[in-house]
Amino acid sequence: MTTIDLTAIILALITMVSGWVGWWHDRRRHKAEVKNLETQAKNLEADSKKVEAETKKEYMDLAKMFVDEFMKNIVNPLEKQVDGLSKRVKELEDELASVKKCACYRGNCGKRICVLQ
Repeated sequence: MTTIDLTAIILALITMVSGWVGWWHDRRRHKAEVKNLETQAKNLEADSKKVEAETKKEYMDLAKMFVDEFMKNIVNPLEKQVDGLSKRVKELEDELASVKKCACYRGNCGKRICVLQ
């Protein structure tokens, strides 16, 4: 065996070992990178859920504020108007009932003319 053959064998062994070491080193680096990316993905998912919860809370707060404003500006005034109208209708029904009880209901009754005006 000549020195050239020996050198070729040694270089082949060094190439094989360096290839394996390079593969092993790259594999470790890639595993670490994948683990880092998985951690980042979990953090992003947690952040996403947090933002979603905050958005839902803001939506619910806005909905509550809308309902409160609706009640204050529309429902409560309408309730007051309906109560007032109910009282007036009741008064009108009472007046009409008293006119119907009047003896001169079919004639020229002053009470009937007063109610109808």
